[in-house]
Amino acid sequence: MDSAEFAEMALSLQVEPDLAETLDTVIDYARDCLACDHAGVHLVHNREIETAAATDPIIEAADRLQTELGEGPCLQAIWDEETFVVGDTACDPRWPLFGPKVAALGLRSILSVRLHSGDQTLGAINFYCTDVRVFDRDDIAMAQIFAQHASVALATVKREEGLRIAIDSRHLIGQAQGILMERFSLSADKAFAVLRRYSQDNNIKLRALAEEVVRPRELPPPD
Repeated sequence: MDSAEFAEMALSLQVEPDLAETLDTVIDYARDCLACDHAGVHLVHNREIETAAATDPIIEAADRLQTELGEGPCLQAIWDEETFVVGDTACDPRWPLFGPKVAALGLRSILSVRLHSGDQTLGAINFYCTDVRVFDRDDIAMAQIFAQHASVALATVKREEGLRIAIDSRHLIGQAQGILMERFSLSADKAFAVLRRYSQDNNIKLRALAEEVVRPRELPPPD
């Protein structure tokens, strides 16, 4: 992939509207980047590692093996914040449980690169080949540059989605306040105090409470 193709890829990643479509674009470009057979992305979510995107169900099976066995290059890339190269999964001594099993699936070579934004680890991107392949320095450099672009795109879309959720929550809580103000002749501060007290007393998130208020236009009965 030359500089012009990287520029086109970076632009494509930046214009995707949500996380799912960004991930799909990432794995499509990843496969082309190194001319490998498959690609997949692991993301860290709420302290758990999950397969967020894969070009083929075989990659999801390989990822499940890593999770079940607690070893593998993708997990290692996330834990150690490094790049890991597996020339032949069938005989790599670093992951004696994972290697033979993933080789039996037909995946013989893997290149795993950490995805990160600043000091925050987002996950890892993985390049797979069905034949034994020696990933050389150029392959590794290309994969790491690609991972940087992918990290920026994923961090941006996750931040934007988080912002949208926060804005939507504020609007929803504002609607609930307005309903209480109108129905009970309360000030804005008192209406919000009622919502917050009810939320705390009944152990319900403020956004969830606001949704309940807006839907039937009244406070739900306490548990």
